[in-house]
Amino acid sequence: MQFGVFTVGDVTPDPTTNRTPTEHERIKAMVTIARKAEEVGLDVFATGEHHNPPFVPSSPTTMLGYVAARTERLILSTSTTLITTDDPVKIAEDFAMLQHLADGRVDLMLGRGNQAQVYPWFGQDIRQGLALAIENYHLLHRLWHEEVVDWQGEFRTPLQGFTATPRPLDDLPPFVWHGSIRSPEIAEQAAYYGNGFFHNHIFWPPEHTKRMVELYRQRFEHYGHGSADQAVVGLGGQVFMRRNSQDAVAEFRPYFDDAPVYGGGPSLEEFTSQTPLTVGSPQQVIDRTLSFREYVGDYQRQLFLIDHAGLPLKTVLEQLDMLGEEVLPVLREEFDALKPSHVPEAPTHESRLRARSGEAVH
Repeated sequence: MQFGVFTVGDVTPDPTTNRTPTEHERIKAMVTIARKAEEVGLDVFATGEHHNPPFVPSSPTTMLGYVAARTERLILSTSTTLITTDDPVKIAEDFAMLQHLADGRVDLMLGRGNQAQVYPWFGQDIRQGLALAIENYHLLHRLWHEEVVDWQGEFRTPLQGFTATPRPLDDLPPFVWHGSIRSPEIAEQAAYYGNGFFHNHIFWPPEHTKRMVELYRQRFEHYGHGSADQAVVGLGGQVFMRRNSQDAVAEFRPYFDDAPVYGGGPSLEEFTSQTPLTVGSPQQVIDRTLSFREYVGDYQRQLFLIDHAGLPLKTVLEQLDMLGEEVLPVLREEFDALKPSHVPEAPTHESRLRARSGEAVH
């Protein structure tokens, strides 16, 4: 099982100091977080994609390429690649290039994002969001799996005899996760292609997450990719830790109350009881995270959001230290002990190469 962190790259004032980091500071902080993630033993660093303030990660492959040169083991991913408004040809070529530079340590998560205004900026209509996601990924899939592509669809100019360059490393495209919070159509799409399904899992209650993952698993089996419990599932999550749970709540409360995402809504106590947000001690994070398996089954990737809402970099790095020293060893041991042998490990470039050659991957 893979554990990691994902960032949305928000530039948010620290409510305890009223200081807002510059874009330069935030971008460099994200790189520092990625390098620290590898240092403490995490497996994955993922960045979102946004094209509007107060967010900075408008060019994920640029950032991930920079991080690739400064890490050795870390898997580099996106937590959203905008399949609706990005050109599939550009996605195919950018991520293949990144895959070569990172020696295969790359995958990506496709999504529609949560910013409606991005559609007209890139010449698209939000009312066609799902249709764009379906058609654009179909083209991306073909560009990576066919050397010469002829294409005519509804949303982009036709292609005739087109070859995306460079070709994927080892003729094996990056692993694709389809990310969704609420759309069963995306769970269906992930299942159809036999790709991974990532449920963001940071806003909605467990019952909703369970329904979405169950749908994906059922359809994965329906399309003949394996049994339902062999489907490849990833989850998001939010944590804030201190040794003492009361200290964690007191310190995090002003960040929660003023955060652009949920400030002014439910109280911190209501939100932690109704969603997977965990604010407390490392043991509480361990217990809460282990409980996810009770309603989604055995899964392959767990990503935590830890750097949002104006939290200073020093605090985020402290969170990473606690994750690496106190939380990860227990989670790895417990999840490994519970996982049946027929359930696949999280996909990597190396494991997928072995699978293609017929070697055992468990």
